[in-house]
Amino acid sequence: MADKIVIHWFRRDLRLEDNHALYQALKSGYPVMPIFIFDREILDKLEDRDDRRVSYLHHVLSDLQSRMRKSGSELQVYYGQPRDIFKKIIADHDIHAVYVNEDYEPYAQSRDDEIAKILDDAGAAFHLHKDHVVFAKDEVTKDDGNPYVVFTPYSKKWRARLEQEGLPHYKSENSLDKLYKTKDRKEIPSLALMGFEQTEFDFPDLVPDKKTVLAYSDNRNFPAIKGTTRLGVHLRFGTISVRRLASMTESWSFTFVNELCWRDFYSQILWHFPHTVDEAFRPKYDTIPWRSDEGEFEAWCKGETGYELVDAGMRELRHTGFMHNRVRMLVASFLTKHLLLDWRLGERHFARYLMDFDLASNVGGWQWAAGCGTDAAPYFRIFNPESQLKKFDKSMVYCRKWIPEIDDLNYINHKIVDHKFARQRALDTYKAALNA
Repeated sequence: MADKIVIHWFRRDLRLEDNHALYQALKSGYPVMPIFIFDREILDKLEDRDDRRVSYLHHVLSDLQSRMRKSGSELQVYYGQPRDIFKKIIADHDIHAVYVNEDYEPYAQSRDDEIAKILDDAGAAFHLHKDHVVFAKDEVTKDDGNPYVVFTPYSKKWRARLEQEGLPHYKSENSLDKLYKTKDRKEIPSLALMGFEQTEFDFPDLVPDKKTVLAYSDNRNFPAIKGTTRLGVHLRFGTISVRRLASMTESWSFTFVNELCWRDFYSQILWHFPHTVDEAFRPKYDTIPWRSDEGEFEAWCKGETGYELVDAGMRELRHTGFMHNRVRMLVASFLTKHLLLDWRLGERHFARYLMDFDLASNVGGWQWAAGCGTDAAPYFRIFNPESQLKKFDKSMVYCRKWIPEIDDLNYINHKIVDHKFARQRALDTYKAALNA
């Protein structure tokens, strides 16, 4: 058996620059073998064989592979169950330790516990590092050590800590010569082998546009203009360092950095309260008698509600894997308040299609819209889709892009529910359930 090596297991950190766990692995004194696992536990649950995110991952891994080969190394990409993959790696190599960046999602937690046990039995260590958030799950807490469940006091302490401490830069990119050297080429498993199809996707820039960020506060609510960076997909898969992004934009826009703070907030909520994936953070809200109407849910999914801004957003999501954040709030409010359909239905629909899907933010956002989450919108806050349209897409530029039949009488005269009626029904239903 060859000399001891360590492993860096890429997961939500698909970059060579400012990668915390990779940096620590490269400092270990052992050659570093980089690996990635197409996890069947995740892939087998995807509903669509043309899922854009799998094509995106394949593209990013191909780029990483090319860069590593220039250093004489090879990204080892596997397809299967992580436990089986690691048993094989342990049998083939003398592993001193495995370095990974933390993931707070419940499945990731249980998977990591299992892999840590397998490694421990083999005499190897499992090192976890903070990387996908600015501050970890227990770094910004109340004075008594308990987690914040309201955003404003959390954000004040988060910003104070950011200002006082700054953010490190882990110069992993400077030590790539320490990667495990091999001439054996291991091709990345093809999409076809894994049962997926190649799909097209919009690949956003890795570097935030400074003009966009400077004007973020003024422009971010208007879906027809380039008012957001669309960096969510890069943050989700770690193709950009959140530390680098926060450091770069801190002096450009308070509002933009606030969105990074929200991301940390929801991440620590998921870690401290994992039951919120399926249950309301506020238990009383699980008593709401959600309606069951497959026809109305299907109309919402397809963007056929008759409300222009709702429909445009839902169609954009299906067509591109992206939806503007202002529109996300509106369509979520519409599903849970106008249609009185369970927020979990919408959360799972977003999970199916969003390129930048992040469980913590998705669950947090949906529970906010439904009124049942941490720091949520009160149940009596119900967006008026027509008022939102007049305010944020008055010239209908965004809506016309996604609704070709927008001027047809059949579309104009068809709304699946009357706003005034729906609003009152929601108020009565929520009030009755919460006061019971």
